[in-house]
Amino acid sequence: MITRISFAFLLLFSILFLPFYISAILAILGMFYFSMFVESVILLFISDLLYGVKEVKLFNIYFISFLLSLFFLLFIEGLKKKLKFYEKK
Repeated sequence: MITRISFAFLLLFSILFLPFYISAILAILGMFYFSMFVESVILLFISDLLYGVKEVKLFNIYFISFLLSLFFLLFIEGLKKKLKFYEKK
């Protein structure tokens, strides 16, 4: 059984030392596994602060992964309420 704190440290390690796609997959898995896993949004914001570059296609914003993670968190939490087989904690 993995705890929320150890998963947050694993996500922080992946943001600092591993490729971004691994961090994104871990963040989405954490959002599904834990309820309101806000740590992923905060850590992906830190990732944007460290490695973010201006995206010309998206109105010159820097915080793309932060905004996407916030959207995914809200979407997944809404989806969890609709699923009958998801255990409420």
